[in-house]
Amino acid sequence: QLVESGGGLVQVGGSLRLTCAASGRTFSSYAMGWFRQAPGKEREFLGGTIKSGSSTYYPDSVKGRFTISRDNSKDTAYLQINNLKPEDTAVYLCAADQSLHNLVEVTPEFWGQGTQVTVSS
Repeated sequence: QLVESGGGLVQVGGSLRLTCAASGRTFSSYAMGWFRQAPGKEREFLGGTIKSGSSTYYPDSVKGRFTISRDNSKDTAYLQINNLKPEDTAVYLCAADQSLHNLVEVTPEFWGQGTQVTVSS
């Protein structure tokens, strides 16, 4: 099970750290990824971290403002978002898969339920 938290209403230029708490399986056996989905848009891959957390991949479209990390001792993954913009308004979801490739392809084995982030101007 994956449970996201940390979303909410934030002003333009602010920052948020989202948390994804995992349970039920060996967390360190899974690559972790973060995604977002805005109304009427496709689900977007924001980045992922390998099982150990020693390497993280970001698509070119989001490089710079998003930072993904994980703490395997706490079975938790994080998404730090800086300099928030109105277009960042979306539901943010974490996901897990044994393959980072499947996260990149937006076909992970497990999804969280998502947390809403709303950026107001």
